[in-house]
Amino acid sequence: MMDSPVNATIKASLTNLQNATQLDALYAPLDGLDLTPGWINRDTPILTHEPRGAFRPNQWRYSDCRIALDAAGRLIGTELAERRNLVMRNPSNPEGIATTRTQVNAYQMILPGEKARSHRHSPHALRVILDSRKAYSVVDGEKTLMETGDVVLTPGWSWHGHGHDGDEPAYWLDGLDVPLTQLLEPMFFEEHPGGFENVDVLTEDSPMRFTWSSIQKRTEIAAADPEGYFGKRVRLEAPTMPTIGIFVERLQAGQKTRRYRAAANHVFVPMLGTGTSHIGGEIYDWARGDTIAAPMWSWIEHEAHTDTILFTMTDEFLMRYSNYYRFEGAK
Repeated sequence: MMDSPVNATIKASLTNLQNATQLDALYAPLDGLDLTPGWINRDTPILTHEPRGAFRPNQWRYSDCRIALDAAGRLIGTELAERRNLVMRNPSNPEGIATTRTQVNAYQMILPGEKARSHRHSPHALRVILDSRKAYSVVDGEKTLMETGDVVLTPGWSWHGHGHDGDEPAYWLDGLDVPLTQLLEPMFFEEHPGGFENVDVLTEDSPMRFTWSSIQKRTEIAAADPEGYFGKRVRLEAPTMPTIGIFVERLQAGQKTRRYRAAANHVFVPMLGTGTSHIGGEIYDWARGDTIAAPMWSWIEHEAHTDTILFTMTDEFLMRYSNYYRFEGAK
């Protein structure tokens, strides 16, 4: 019986290794065994002194993206795209869909009277509701409103859909850990067998919804950060979504935060106010609803021009769990 091409390659590689008398003769046979030396210099080193992420800071303006969503609303119906969303692809990664290495964000719009069929997937998700009146979400049989300023959660593998009983288009920002799920590969997706999930409970008080009024109250009474890195900041608890950390912080007009960087990815969305952020050496002027990506180990500082409430989505707690997290403040 003749050897297969693979076996022949392995035998030839082993013979060449046995006969190698110089270091240069070692390398080519290793390829035939699917091995690579750990000691050679590489264009991309295996170990680096600090993070060298491929992703770069970037900003997406809500006003611009809303125009694009309105155009999609005129041209795309629910028969083509029930989730009418525009993904914020980081320009450093043009072949992918990621906003940062582990996170993806998108602006989404639903028209009055529309309903999106229910489905579920491995990635965890959230929504920051930017402009909405009488839109709603159904998560695992629980129906809650999605009103302007709310933050709505969709834990991984929860059935979820949404609809709109109002009179004007509704807009929100999606945040998911899809890039992380793709990297680790436990991706599962399933359409609801009934199309639309049955509503078992109708409630305004849900652990899946942080209302705008509660967010404002919690940030108002929160303690100030004694070191000045953040405003009056609170964490929105999402224990069933451990890969996504959610914070909101209140900055007074004229307040400037102390510069820092962290071994975590961040996405910032001002829910109220205007200001300027310095992210990784870039300057971004922002208004309500804009999105700013701050990839791993980027220097970060914010200055509020008007009273501001700033939303943050981060993989910080994933990094802490893995003992990868590091925080460094400017001297």
